[in-house]
Amino acid sequence: MAEVGKGVNAGKLASNVQKRLTRAQEKVMQKLGKADETKDTAFEEGVVNFNKQLADGTKLQKDLKAYLVAVKTMHECSKRLHDCLAEMYDPEWFGKEEVDSIAEEMIEKEMDNNLEDTDLLWQDFHQNLTDNALISMDAYLAQFPDIKTRIAKRDRKLVDFDSARHHFASIQKGKKKDEAKIAKPLTLVEKAAPVWAQGIITAHQIAQTNLSRNQAEEELGRAQKVFEEINYDLQEELPTLWNSRVGVYVNTFQNVAGLEEKFHREMGKLNQNLSDVMTKLDEQRLAKKGVKTASIGKSSEEAANHSPPDSGSDAPKSPQKNEAPTVTNGSSEAELPPSVLYKVKAMHDYGATDSDELDLKAGDIVLVLPFANPDEQDDGWLVGVKESHWLENKNLLVKGVFPENFTQKL
Repeated sequence: MAEVGKGVNAGKLASNVQKRLTRAQEKVMQKLGKADETKDTAFEEGVVNFNKQLADGTKLQKDLKAYLVAVKTMHECSKRLHDCLAEMYDPEWFGKEEVDSIAEEMIEKEMDNNLEDTDLLWQDFHQNLTDNALISMDAYLAQFPDIKTRIAKRDRKLVDFDSARHHFASIQKGKKKDEAKIAKPLTLVEKAAPVWAQGIITAHQIAQTNLSRNQAEEELGRAQKVFEEINYDLQEELPTLWNSRVGVYVNTFQNVAGLEEKFHREMGKLNQNLSDVMTKLDEQRLAKKGVKTASIGKSSEEAANHSPPDSGSDAPKSPQKNEAPTVTNGSSEAELPPSVLYKVKAMHDYGATDSDELDLKAGDIVLVLPFANPDEQDDGWLVGVKESHWLENKNLLVKGVFPENFTQKL
C-alpha cells in the first residue's frame, strides 16, 4: 500500500509540475504575441474594484484598532488624572471651622461616585466600539481571502483554457496536413508494398490523427468547464461585494458617531458635577478670605477710632464733595442699568491715590461694573460708580477703581 501511495503522489506531483510548465510556456507565448489571450474587460474592472475595496477596508480596520487603543490610553490617563485629584483633595480647603464636617463627607462621597461612574463609562464606550464597529469590520473583511484565492485560481484556469484551445487548434491544423498528405500519390516504397498493406498504413495514419484530435478536444472541454464555473461565480459575487461597502461604511461610522455622542453626553454630566464641586471649593475659599478681610478691616477701623487725629497719620483724608440734599448713601429701589453687576457698601474710608481711583467714605454705596477689558483687572480691585452719582445724574460716567476688601457685598 505504501508503494501505491508513493506512486500516486509521484504521479500527482509530476502532473502539477507539467501544468506549471505548460502555463509558463503559454504565458510566454502570449507575452511574445505568438498566442492570443482571452480577455474580459468587465471582470478585470471588477478585480480592480476588489483590490481597492480590500485596501480601503484593511486601512479602516487598522484605524479602528488604533482608535480603540487611543480610547484605552485616554481612559487610563483620565483615571490617573482623577486619582491625582482625589489624592490632593484636602478637606481643610473647606475649613473645619466654617464648613460642617457632614457636608464635607457628602462632597467627598459625590466625587468618589463620579470617579466610579466615569470608569464605567469609559469601559462601556470601549466595549461598545469593539462590538458594534470593530467586530463588524472583522466579519466584513473575513470574506476577502477566499475570494482573492478564487480570483487567482480563475487566472490559472484561464491560462489552462487558452493552452488547451491553442493545442486543439494545432491538432486541427495538423489533421488537415495529414489528410492532404494521404491524398498525395504513393511514394515508390509505398507502391512497392502490397495493396492490402497500403490500406493498413492509411487507416493507421487516420486513426492516430483522430485519436490525438479527440484527446485534445476532451482536454479543451474540461478546461473550459472548470474555468467557466469559477468565472461565473465570481462574475456574480464581485459586483455584489463592491456594492456592499456602502452599507458597511454607513453602519460603522453611524455606530462610532452615535457611541461617541452618547459617551460625551454622559461624561459631560459627570464633568459638570465635578465642575460644581470645584466651584463650591472656590466659593468656600472666597468666603473664608472675605471673613478674614472683614476682620482685618474691623480691627483697623477700631484702631482708627481710638487714635487721636494726627497730621502725620497714615489714615487717608476724606475728599470734599457737594452732594444734593435729596441724595442718601442708603440702598435705593430705583431701577439700575443692566450693566451693574451688584452693589457694595464701603466699610471704611478710602482716599484715592491715582486719577483712576474712586474716593470712598464709610457707608457709601457703589454700583459695581464689569471691566471693559478683563485683562486690566488687578486681583482684589473692583470698578464702579457711586450710587449717589447715579441717582443724581442717571449716568455711569464718573467711575473708578477701588479695593474690594474696603467694601462688603450687599
